[in-house]
Amino acid sequence: MTDMFTIEIISPDQSILKQEVDEVTIPSYEGQMGILNNHIPLITFLRPGIITIKAKAEKKFYVEDGTVEFSNNNLLILTSTARDLANFDKALVNDLLKKTESQLNNTNFTDKDRYKISYKIETLREISQ
Repeated sequence: MTDMFTIEIISPDQSILKQEVDEVTIPSYEGQMGILNNHIPLITFLRPGIITIKAKAEKKFYVEDGTVEFSNNNLLILTSTARDLANFDKALVNDLLKKTESQLNNTNFTDKDRYKISYKIETLREISQ
């Protein structure tokens, strides 16, 4: 008996990842959520953060938004912003961080927008270290 399940990360133009994994941690609006084999079915939304995938080797992906569905030991993540941290250029991270920090000066944002921007800034700072 295996303790693994399938994860698939899909963007509008390509399949980014499909593999058998031991554990996945996702950044949801409810907080960091760990998914293991035989997790209860769920549907949730992603907030800016890092998806951590544990299998033989650990992989991490930066995401800004998306949806997540888990059922029958299949985790489906739909997002247009997934970027593999192994291939994430530090200059790009710093550029995104500066642009995002400058957005905080906009007074037309809702509380939800500020919430998302604050998590995006926090995550980009973590990546840039």
